[in-house]
Amino acid sequence: MQDVLTVVLAGGVGSRLSPLTDDRAKPAVPFGGKYRIIDFTLTNCLHSGLRRILVLTQYKSHSLQKHLRDGWSIFNPELGEFVTVVPPQMRGGGKWYEGTADAIYHNLWLLDRSEAKYVVVLSGDHIYRMDYAAMIEEHKRNNAKLTIACMDVDKEDAKQFGVINTTESCVVTDFIEKPDNPPTLASNSNRSMVSMGIYVFDVEVLREVLETDATIDASSHDFGKDIIPKLIDSQQVFAHQFCNDLGRVAVDCYWRDVGTIDSFYAANMDLLEPIPPMNLYQKDWAIRTYERQYPPARTVSSETGNEGIFINSIIANGVINSGGSVQHSVVSANVRINDGATVVDSILFDDVEVGEGCQLINCIVDKHVRIPPRTQIGLNRIEDAKRFHISENGIVVVPESYQF
Repeated sequence: MQDVLTVVLAGGVGSRLSPLTDDRAKPAVPFGGKYRIIDFTLTNCLHSGLRRILVLTQYKSHSLQKHLRDGWSIFNPELGEFVTVVPPQMRGGGKWYEGTADAIYHNLWLLDRSEAKYVVVLSGDHIYRMDYAAMIEEHKRNNAKLTIACMDVDKEDAKQFGVINTTESCVVTDFIEKPDNPPTLASNSNRSMVSMGIYVFDVEVLREVLETDATIDASSHDFGKDIIPKLIDSQQVFAHQFCNDLGRVAVDCYWRDVGTIDSFYAANMDLLEPIPPMNLYQKDWAIRTYERQYPPARTVSSETGNEGIFINSIIANGVINSGGSVQHSVVSANVRINDGATVVDSILFDDVEVGEGCQLINCIVDKHVRIPPRTQIGLNRIEDAKRFHISENGIVVVPESYQF
């Protein structure tokens, strides 16, 4: 894979995931009790043999950069391997990145220095497992100039993605960004084929189209809206079927854009299914992250005689449950749950303390929050709305370091 350079786009604001993104970039949002969202993309790179990686950052990137430093300084630069964080260099006259394509355009000089023949473009804010090597090999066999990873979804869900039409040989004929009435599969009128935001480009084709796009004032400099439709008219563009992936990772066909509070919550809850739709336990495809050295999690009998219990929950290191009850929840590291507290259908980030007798249901509690004894969250929507953000599906979000 020495002829491949990987570019991970990790600079988006992620406003729909507020307040979880009020002080951090979306790829740095914690997930699944111990990970950050970007860990899934980088793990895919690691297991796929992609070890020359540029991570393009921009919005509130300190937390993300710290995580990459602590958890992903694992490659050997003497072997030409790296994960390099690239903040905006202001090489375009002092401007910030103005779109996904614009971010790479302003870093074309890094592509030139890499001497790569192929560029893999990825998003740092999706939850999935995928062997990119299989897609790259398919790109080469097809002599494609661009290959787009895609999967079929319900027609209604397709409205929020770029929708693809292909021939029987997987040549892309149309790409429509977020259509109101998505075209459907010939074999199923209720399903549409959508782009996953995963691309393999021939580097010269990418350079040419980005340089042309940069001269168009009316362009939004976005891959889905501007770049891909132009290439379809002039180049061989192929679709790679994600669920037909023949790579080494177990095929679970799980891919989630966790762009809203409700989709983020649902993806965490997916991990609690009796048979989770995404397999975190494949031994040769472990999800890598940075994890502080906390002691093992434990339950403790409280002074009142209550036993700390966990039911169908994910529990990270350093958690102490002293007489509380946790059901169907994701509990991150260094969380303390005190006597008589109940936590149900909730997500607790690192360093949260739940006071005695608290009741939490359908909540996301961000880091460094101390919840006073006998506080109720998620039981009274009117009272919760006075101080917290509530999602469309009723998930209450307590922001980081909130003071009660």
